[in-house]
Amino acid sequence: LGNVNGAVCMSALKNDDVRTHGSGNAGLTNFIRNYGFSSALYVILIDAGKAVLACVLTGLLLQPYGLYLEGTAIGGLAVMLGHNFPALLGFRGGKGILSGLFIAFTVDWRIALIILAVFLVAYLLTQYVSLGSVLAAAAFAVSFVLLHLDNLTVAICGGIMGALAVFMHRGNILRLIKGTERKTNLFKKGESQ
Repeated sequence: LGNVNGAVCMSALKNDDVRTHGSGNAGLTNFIRNYGFSSALYVILIDAGKAVLACVLTGLLLQPYGLYLEGTAIGGLAVMLGHNFPALLGFRGGKGILSGLFIAFTVDWRIALIILAVFLVAYLLTQYVSLGSVLAAAAFAVSFVLLHLDNLTVAICGGIMGALAVFMHRGNILRLIKGTERKTNLFKKGESQ
């Protein structure tokens, strides 16, 4: 399921590949920068749908063993790995932020609200999508560990997913430190500074 990438699918419908533009990333931000916000809803639906489906299916597979919650976390980790490193797309995927949000909604809605709030505050104050994403990913990892100390599988999966999302933004972090990162208006095509 992780190999089904919303940005790649929607750009393919335009006889294009989002990974040949902008940052070269197959994620929502690069899609919006190059194609505008109007088609982004479909990217969101695809990436959200695959994340929820992976979590729920894995949860249902492990439910007979009393491990539904653990299954959702394992499914989340699997779909995020597939999204970030899709074998069917030459291992060039997204960074896992959008998928991570919907994984969090499926596993523990409280964490989803925390990371959404962290992202929105950081983005609205700075216009840096990457800063909001990195802070949300860190909050994702910390929240999973703190809220699921009693469930090692869920805590470890959440910690790994959050750390992976931060790692996927290592280039953005360096640009933020150097002051060369682009600001982005998520609601208008090509609106960056």
